[in-house]
Amino acid sequence: MLVPAADLGVFEGETDVGKPAKGGSAAIEEPNSNYIISGGGANMWFTNDAFHFVWKRVSGDFSLRAAIEWMNSGGNAHRKACLIVRQGLEPDSAYVDVAVHGEGLISLQYRDAAGTGTHEVQARPSGSAGNPWRVGLERQGDTFFMSAPGSAGSRSAWQAEGAFTRIKLADPVYVGLGVCAHDDTALEKAKFSEVRFRQSLGDTNQKPVLHCALETISISSRDRRLVYHTTNHIEAPNWSRDNRYLLFNGGGHLYRIPPTGGNPEVLDTGFANRCNNDHGLSADGTGLAISDQSQERKSLIYVLPAAGGTPRQVTMVGPSYWHGWSPDGSTLAFCGQRDGEFDVYTIPVEGGTEKRLTTAKGLDDGPEYSPDGKYIYFNSDRTGTMQIWRMKSDGTEQEQVTSDNFNNWFAHPSPDGKWLVFVSYEKDVEGHPENKPIRLRMMPTTGNGPVQELARLFGGQGTINVPSWSPDSKQVAFVSYELIRPERE
Repeated sequence: MLVPAADLGVFEGETDVGKPAKGGSAAIEEPNSNYIISGGGANMWFTNDAFHFVWKRVSGDFSLRAAIEWMNSGGNAHRKACLIVRQGLEPDSAYVDVAVHGEGLISLQYRDAAGTGTHEVQARPSGSAGNPWRVGLERQGDTFFMSAPGSAGSRSAWQAEGAFTRIKLADPVYVGLGVCAHDDTALEKAKFSEVRFRQSLGDTNQKPVLHCALETISISSRDRRLVYHTTNHIEAPNWSRDNRYLLFNGGGHLYRIPPTGGNPEVLDTGFANRCNNDHGLSADGTGLAISDQSQERKSLIYVLPAAGGTPRQVTMVGPSYWHGWSPDGSTLAFCGQRDGEFDVYTIPVEGGTEKRLTTAKGLDDGPEYSPDGKYIYFNSDRTGTMQIWRMKSDGTEQEQVTSDNFNNWFAHPSPDGKWLVFVSYEKDVEGHPENKPIRLRMMPTTGNGPVQELARLFGGQGTINVPSWSPDSKQVAFVSYELIRPERE
């Protein structure tokens, strides 16, 4: 039996946000106290939203969970039933939501400031099994993340799903349930059952757990897609030349996974079982360079077939950290520490005499060839902050590429030669540590154009240390991180 939602249970108010042509409503389904919400509106996206919202004002950390089910078939594939936190009830308000779309896509969507554009992390693809879909939205400080039941499926085994964002929202915020028809001429109806709201959920006496998310981002839309989530420490994705897999390291081993997601498989690297985050593929996709310290305490560079096999040692002196492979396949570029100085070196793939290309005092790191082989991009702190530089492939004509108030690391040219993507730390951050607020940024290789921000993340070391462009130059792979306190039951 449905009764009007005069008593909204754990919530305190309801309203249409924006100006839907058809007004929404909420009702309670007895005896289970399920929420039945009807909503209109053209969209929840771009800079303005239109939907029906059932809410309560909240301060501090919280967890909101529900099983979401569409009440009618058909409708727009992009209709959304959401768990939502908003700064306000204005249509252009900053917000974060977990949105279940009509087609089954589940995303963490967000607008990080009033009036700005909306972005998303696609956490489960279209056609995901569900109906109802059990999802959660949780806040810990400025971190917001999607959660879902663990493998046991119990209410007490919920865990982060790898879709994270960091947004500063001032208390109090509006937290609740919403429905958008994605068609201003229609009303769509969704059932929210097993609704559970809690505050102060984190156990401050427990050590936060590191969550790692292997993601891809579109350089045109800035939207992200979750490929793989784990609480094991993973780093540094490469994108295969044939677009069949992403390669990343974790626990001293290398793993492959399809860009669409799935279960990672370990790559055979023979005796090399202490691989670090400096690895990558040859231009023709047949060879793999790794940096490993299983044979000595210092990292050395090896090459092996991309399909796996026994590594062959290339550098005789360590530490040596691979970063680039010349397009013609003949030469490797790497960062090496010699006599207490870190500089850029090259060495023939077959081994032999290494050649020092940089001599400036301080750190020169992250060398990577341009697609035409004419240049090597690298990062250097020779001017006081870490900035992107480039030089001819023989080490001549060294010139600064970036000059701003960030510390910029690990510049990766796109396969089409048009773009550089790199990671930026705040000015006061020394080195390239892990678990810091960072930005993924991009600029034209010609220098004729502004530096553009792709995403703001938590990470740094391990996020994008090595080449990670898709073969078509339309996407970049990276790893984001979050430290999340286990829930206290």
